[in-house]
Amino acid sequence: MAPQREWLEKDYYATLGVSKDATATEIKKAYRRLARENHPDARPDDSRAEARFKEIGEAYAVVGDAETRKEYDELRRLGASGFRGMGGGFPGGADAGFPGGFGGADLGDILGQMFGGGGAPGAGRGRAGTSRSRPRRGADVETDLHLTFEDALEGISTTINITTEGPCATCHGSGAAPGSSRVTCSACSGSGEVVVDQGMFSFAQPCGRCGGAGTIVETPCRTCSGTGRTLTPRRIQVRIPAGVRDGATVRVAGRGQAGRDGGPAGDVLVRVRVAEHPVFGRRGDDVTLELPLTFAEAALGTTVTVPTPGGETRRIRIPAGTQPGKVLRVRGQGAPRTRGTGSGDLLVTVRVSIPERLDAEQERLVRELAALDDTTARDAALGVGTEA
Repeated sequence: MAPQREWLEKDYYATLGVSKDATATEIKKAYRRLARENHPDARPDDSRAEARFKEIGEAYAVVGDAETRKEYDELRRLGASGFRGMGGGFPGGADAGFPGGFGGADLGDILGQMFGGGGAPGAGRGRAGTSRSRPRRGADVETDLHLTFEDALEGISTTINITTEGPCATCHGSGAAPGSSRVTCSACSGSGEVVVDQGMFSFAQPCGRCGGAGTIVETPCRTCSGTGRTLTPRRIQVRIPAGVRDGATVRVAGRGQAGRDGGPAGDVLVRVRVAEHPVFGRRGDDVTLELPLTFAEAALGTTVTVPTPGGETRRIRIPAGTQPGKVLRVRGQGAPRTRGTGSGDLLVTVRVSIPERLDAEQERLVRELAALDDTTARDAALGVGTEA
């Protein structure tokens, strides 16, 4: 990986929560722990966690690789040494221990060479050479997809509508009106960047006139107003895997915003929203179901028929003396597992239904039963006694 200018500003060790002297093993452990805690699948509705996950990955890509880490550390040390621009040299010697030595060269030149530039900079002047525009990946496109409970369990292939930015069809992305072309930017002489002094350092930055392109449009295309990009509605196919959970994100690679300067397209991130079901619920890979029973059924035991998410029915036995809240498990009748093979289970929770009103015969029978009830165990557990 080539050294990057942002290395001077970003402390990747702090991002991973380790010291700059941490071993490779310590860095790997810290990365895995933070990546697991901030992974979008673990925290699907937390945008800050997603941003943090990207920062962690960026940090580990640099300090997790031995050679890249060496370059990063050396560049950070160079910046912290107080190197003075415009030939001032390094404290402690012209080369300050940097591999290869610099002989008092300006930091702007050094960084320019490290980052692929060249030529001698001058404050406020453009660099000679070719445009520094680099391929840039297109942005990701986010969209929501609403599914029924059944579709989420079974999986579905469907078409979604998105709007993406891409090259203008009239000017083919140049931004110039048909019959004209882009011209070299006079501010940067076509390099796409200018060099300015910033205190003790000299840095190259994108040219403000051409935006780093090295060329400008004198006769703009009317379709895209000279931007070279237009918004276009599109329909794309997306496959949602069986067992997907509410809030999960499905990535469709390479179908997002078009890249720039030959860069790859971004992705489409489909956030899944699953509607509630009137009968079933969801708990991980298991499907839940509440089963109302009468007092007699719970007390005496019975066999009942329950529905399953697949549309079939199953008969399950209710043991005598089943208590409210008891969970009965029907194996393999849950949601398809999102990791691994097979399916979860159907969890049937017993709810004892108490009638709100009794007719005369029912009331008589219940009173007879009440006369036979033994409350001794309850009173002993509460530490109270019955009146004589």
